[in-house]
Amino acid sequence: MIWYNLSVERIPHLHRACKAPADAFNKKGSFLWKTWKKVVYLDNAATTPCAPEALEMMVKALSGACGNPSSHYSVGYEAKEFVDTGRAQVAKAINASPAELFFTSCGSEADNWAVKGTAFTKARQNKKHLITSAFEHHAIMHSMAALERMGFEVTYIKPTAEGYIRPEDVEAAIRPDTALVSIMMANNEIGTIQPIKEIAEVAHKHGVWMHTDAVQAVGAIPVDVKELGVDMLSMSAHKFNGPKGMGALYCRKGVWPQNLIDGGSQEARHRAGTENVAGIAAMGKALEIATAHLDERMAHESELRDYVIDRVLKNIPEARLNGGRSPRLPNNVNISFPGLEGETILLDLDMHGICASTGSACNSDSLDPSHVLLSIGVPEEIGHGSMRFTFGPQNTMEEAKYLCDVLEEVIPRRRAMSCMWLQGQNTARQFSLKGEQ
Repeated sequence: MIWYNLSVERIPHLHRACKAPADAFNKKGSFLWKTWKKVVYLDNAATTPCAPEALEMMVKALSGACGNPSSHYSVGYEAKEFVDTGRAQVAKAINASPAELFFTSCGSEADNWAVKGTAFTKARQNKKHLITSAFEHHAIMHSMAALERMGFEVTYIKPTAEGYIRPEDVEAAIRPDTALVSIMMANNEIGTIQPIKEIAEVAHKHGVWMHTDAVQAVGAIPVDVKELGVDMLSMSAHKFNGPKGMGALYCRKGVWPQNLIDGGSQEARHRAGTENVAGIAAMGKALEIATAHLDERMAHESELRDYVIDRVLKNIPEARLNGGRSPRLPNNVNISFPGLEGETILLDLDMHGICASTGSACNSDSLDPSHVLLSIGVPEEIGHGSMRFTFGPQNTMEEAKYLCDVLEEVIPRRRAMSCMWLQGQNTARQFSLKGEQ
């Protein structure tokens, strides 16, 4: 689907760079996309549009359930019914019990709670060592760094060149004082899917709790906590067409990381704060919809993904796919274009109405190369020229072809102006050939 009716946004560089119609700007200087061109949204790993059914549920909860779900009278019970329904929907989608699900403000809070809460709990047993990977989301990486400043020790497992964590490497890192293994289910930048079930088995063999950041996985691929065997799992609603500002942490029965937020008795006394009734209701509905049509969605997104990968690698010299092709998220394409800066490509794509990213949206203001790409051996100068395209159910083959058309025009033109490309072709070629072996 090509979007036309996006809300009014401020886009200053378009104001300066394009010859938009005079009536394209309102009195405040804001640009109206719908008066100018189509928009192809290919940044679904960053966030997704809220599903109409989820939005409808949200409005219904905001309009009718005005009570506090913890209050013991009819208006409060009405709000609690929304919360209970949403909890049941989310729990069913991952094959958990509703009592094992705790709502948070986002996936980052869920990650922080799992990591820090476990560390503080296990420290009382003199277990102050944690294991994670070198290419986790910053919610995990920065939580681990914070714990290191408190005296905890962390081992960062290096992924393979194709972007996978090997269970044997995790096992080799486990010590008698290891408290937690936290490995993401699917990488948010390169889309590689990790062997979580096997890693969880290794952790449990040594009596260690296992957490997985499944923010990119839930709603995108099948996720069954019982089959995976994890103790904790994080998710975020806006990654599967739910509202922003809603997340959840699954904690297997008997696993209780120390509270991150103290206060009232909400969420079975494990996460204080008045429940976001509308957000919970919308999150449950969005995940119910996403999982109901998951097979069709995966097949559709995989077709678009494979078309773009095959065509770009065939038609653009030295382009390189980052991360292995399988197992990989159905919607993820991450490609390096040596000789260019990702920000330059991003602006060119934006001028053609294409929304993409150079990596994680949570690190979009940083000029440093992606820690994910560096961890799998991508040279810094090549990592700077990487782009991530992530599809959603609303995207079409027409849009995938349009993306390739634009890339095949933009990349050669920009390289012709790039001293970095002219001087570094040998390095780029050697790296690309190395990656093909």
